[in-house]
Amino acid sequence: MSKIQDKMTVLDKYVTQNLTLKNRVVMAPMTRSRATNRKGLATDLIAQYYEQRATAGLIISEGISVSKQAIGYINIPGIYSVEQTTSWKNVTEKVHQKGSKIFAQLWHVGRISHPDLLDGNLPLAPSEINPNSECYTYSGFKSTVIPKAMTDQEIKNTVLDFQVAAENAMKADFDGIEIHAANGYLFHQFFAKCANTRTDQYGGNIENRARILFETLDTILQKIPSSKIGIRLSPDFKTWFGIQTDDETKQLFEYIITKLNTYSLAYLHIGGYVEADDHNPTQSILETAKHYRKLYKGSYIINRGFTKESADDAIEQNVADLISFGELFISNPDLVKRFELNTKLQKADQSTFYSTGEKGYIDYPFLESTI
Repeated sequence: MSKIQDKMTVLDKYVTQNLTLKNRVVMAPMTRSRATNRKGLATDLIAQYYEQRATAGLIISEGISVSKQAIGYINIPGIYSVEQTTSWKNVTEKVHQKGSKIFAQLWHVGRISHPDLLDGNLPLAPSEINPNSECYTYSGFKSTVIPKAMTDQEIKNTVLDFQVAAENAMKADFDGIEIHAANGYLFHQFFAKCANTRTDQYGGNIENRARILFETLDTILQKIPSSKIGIRLSPDFKTWFGIQTDDETKQLFEYIITKLNTYSLAYLHIGGYVEADDHNPTQSILETAKHYRKLYKGSYIINRGFTKESADDAIEQNVADLISFGELFISNPDLVKRFELNTKLQKADQSTFYSTGEKGYIDYPFLESTI
């Protein structure tokens, strides 16, 4: 008996909060910058891309902007207009026809933007602190600027933007939504002391810095059930986008993750982070995953750099319920079939990750065309 027949953990079905997945393989959210129409519409090309990768039990879409003010990159799709919402129906229909499920990742980049992308307006953020990063605009890379500290009303408006986007995702027939609270974007900026120096109810202690996430979650729950909501966090994320860990980072994420237990969410999605000189990145990611697994009682997805073998081991050892794969899905649209047959994986062309057109997007060969 072959290894794949003997050890099918990654390919087993999985049921999470009334959602049955055909396997435990998740396609991770990945920005691909193919909404090249200035309206933020999901195009036929985008639909084909996701349809190709619907071997996954669950697809989590690329980050989808919840408002015009949420945009931080060129060619990013949105879900705040009727036209955008309608455009996503073509994507969800094609994915469902292949027997997969798809969640929309709802995204606000906060200070990781530029006035050129925001009709001349300053990016919104918890505090007036420049992340000293770069933003890719239609004129090329530009340095980030000092953002505008959000007023109470702007925070309320942003929370409502997420609620509307979640409603629109349901209208577009997504199976659920993932709140992107990771990787140095808006929610993470509120979490981090280095980005949040507020002295009101959204700054200072841990509960205050986490407040916007739970207000957003509670507001979305007024419109859609918790079983259709996932959360993505990256507890160890640092050095990118001006984010640094601090003396309360671990305690803050422990507070958030423990409180999330009261919501009966579809899942918690933990993104791994490793230092550039880390000689054993998988072990570092697993240590983080194991720590928060002890705290979280619901369905648990972990991400970053897994192989089929390390994913199998993580599930077998109950470190996670599902594993999300990013780069491997870019270059292997039939990744689950390749896992099943234990066959060679194709390498991704990184130069095409954020380019335009079909190259490096929908032109990677399927297994049957290479044997």
